[in-house]
Amino acid sequence: MKAIDEASPDPVEVLVERAGAAVAREALRMLGGGYGRRVVVVAGKGNNGADGRAAARRLTARGVRALVVAAADAPTSLPPADLVIDAAYGTGFRGEYKAPDPGRAPVLAVDIPSGVNGLTGEAGEGAVQAARTVTFAALKPGLLLARGADLAGEIVLADIGLGAWSESGSTLRAEAVDLPLTSPFGSSGEGFPTRLLDASTATAWLVEDEDVAAWLPAPPRESHKWRTALYVVAGSAGMAGAAHLCARAAMRSGAGTVRLAIPGVAPDPRFLEVVGRTIPATGWAQAVLDDADRAKALVVGPGLARSEPTGEAVRELVARAPGPTLIDADGLFALGPAAGPLASETVLTPHAGEFKRLTGAAPGADRLAAVCDLARRTGATVLLKGSTTIVADPQGNSLWSNRGDARLATAGSGDVLSGTIGAFLAQGLAPLRAAALGAYVNGAAARLGPTRGFTAGDLLDLIPRVLDQPGGGVVRQPISRPR
Repeated sequence: MKAIDEASPDPVEVLVERAGAAVAREALRMLGGGYGRRVVVVAGKGNNGADGRAAARRLTARGVRALVVAAADAPTSLPPADLVIDAAYGTGFRGEYKAPDPGRAPVLAVDIPSGVNGLTGEAGEGAVQAARTVTFAALKPGLLLARGADLAGEIVLADIGLGAWSESGSTLRAEAVDLPLTSPFGSSGEGFPTRLLDASTATAWLVEDEDVAAWLPAPPRESHKWRTALYVVAGSAGMAGAAHLCARAAMRSGAGTVRLAIPGVAPDPRFLEVVGRTIPATGWAQAVLDDADRAKALVVGPGLARSEPTGEAVRELVARAPGPTLIDADGLFALGPAAGPLASETVLTPHAGEFKRLTGAAPGADRLAAVCDLARRTGATVLLKGSTTIVADPQGNSLWSNRGDARLATAGSGDVLSGTIGAFLAQGLAPLRAAALGAYVNGAAARLGPTRGFTAGDLLDLIPRVLDQPGGGVVRQPISRPR
């Protein structure tokens, strides 16, 4: 965003007025009108404060009694008001901020709630709690991560015309999300700009409802079960539940047939849709490879247990897998810190603890950098689980899902996620999209369930409801990474 701001051909004063207008419009929506309403604007010294003062001028012209308070001199408690506009500090803020008490008034934050780190979402106890945040040009990571996701409230993305065509710059890396790469000036030639520097140059994007319909391929009129077949190697003695959750989730997510092999455990005839396969308790990699020739993708890991013979079989299977392969849970444990380089069609799906085993360190506050680094090191697509899940490919592109909530913090939900992503891989989706869409679909499905008493098994009947929701054109919100 800093680079985009600096490249804009419009003066700062013009951008400030546009931002102020966007804030004023949202303020009027929250107020339900202007005349006679009272608004307090807490304004800092920088551009964030300038945006707030511009909003105050526009609100005054609409009959609002607007009071501007300097952030540095703000009292502990603000005067009574119908709305407080937080324009104290923006995305570049670091340190601690003690926001004045807004009383009973809701807070509208400008770009990001003051006191929230724009990159990581970290925030001290005194940071602003907003009911709504108007952010400009692109979402900021801090609005989606850590405490920032809670402090931001409802997020409104406002286009204020940032962007400029330049003569130089790196090639746009947008192939993963089908962004237009052509200049409005036509084919580039001598004296013509060659690169649009705006929010579309972001390499991080938030998955939204319309993406489900846009990304999933429509099933052909004539088809057969092997067109989207998946092979699952999961489970062990006493852990067969993980395997069956994974396999049934794959069926619910569009896999035409699922072959399930649990090392050393006979197939369970109760699961009628899943084809059980018998493989030995150890040294089973070759048996899987001999039997997986018609499968379009492979899932390995959920509930496998952590013996050294199991680890050896996992590593052999992963090294020789003929197509897209998802590795989760005990499969990740088998890879350990030496993971990589892996085939480009590989997907790793760690939670924070598994991430630490793979890298030697916890993800840290900058989750985006952590995921991108692991993807680059292993050559695989990496999904880091969380309330906001980040998926990154080795080229540094990332897709985010913020649909998850506490309902997914239950045993077996990761196994369901593995099956869902595996089914999407089997349907031909690229690893980045398959993993991100799996995270989104599982999160959206969980939100259809009860807030208490939710189990991973409940997801199985809710996933098809999410997949059947109609969608229109693709709408993706870019995420800008502050410099």
